[in-house]
Amino acid sequence: MTGVGAHVGSGDPLAEAAARQADLIQIFLSDPQSWKKPLPRADAAELRKSPVPIVVHAPYLVNVAAEASRIRIPSRRILAESCEAAAEIGAAAVVVHGGHLTGEGDLADTYPRWRKALQSLDTSVPVWIENTASGDNAVCRRVDSIARLWEEIGDLAPGFVLDTCHAWAGGEPGDELVGRVLAATGRIDLVHCNDSRDDFDSRRDRHANLGQGRMPVDLLAEVVANAGAPVVVETPGGVADHLADIAFVRNSIAVAAGT
Repeated sequence: MTGVGAHVGSGDPLAEAAARQADLIQIFLSDPQSWKKPLPRADAAELRKSPVPIVVHAPYLVNVAAEASRIRIPSRRILAESCEAAAEIGAAAVVVHGGHLTGEGDLADTYPRWRKALQSLDTSVPVWIENTASGDNAVCRRVDSIARLWEEIGDLAPGFVLDTCHAWAGGEPGDELVGRVLAATGRIDLVHCNDSRDDFDSRRDRHANLGQGRMPVDLLAEVVANAGAPVVVETPGGVADHLADIAFVRNSIAVAAGT
């Protein structure tokens, strides 16, 4: 999978992709703030046949790292159901946030929980774990914690998604960001290229259109160019806004390639 695309509405995702001239798209298959199982789609066969790759984002509620079983067990269930639904539409992968410690304990306790969650999945759809912007108890906020997680689960071959806004708001320096992530995980499968409405290390996950937020545009371009991975923008607005952001990404790739 290569190219540049956007996160789009799930109603008619192929039409949304065409309107944005997107090479790939990302969608939700269920309410991102709900534990409800994704419903079967009438257009599943059409989506499976589409030449446009589709990435599925799991609900935001998923937190397989939680110490509380009332959170951890439903998280495993909805992640498995998301993977099942993703397989039905021929999705390339399922993206899921790294989660966080929700009470007492040590962050080190979360890594074996991630291993157990991945081992419990019975799916052919790859799972890609995304960095997050939240506080000190977040599993995938800092690169050093991501490295420790990969020491625990790397042999299970999960993918990794690098979100630029999350890294910025989470306080990860931009210097050699891609290189440090690659040293930790050995891979970057997808870039979520998003500007940030907030300052560095704000711990606030609020996306902005590219060049319209607080992040230096050269940092956004550097991550896109160095990661060598497909890119999805998860930025505000409609078709026109996404077309501008996709054009920014494509131009960054072209400049880096000298074309």
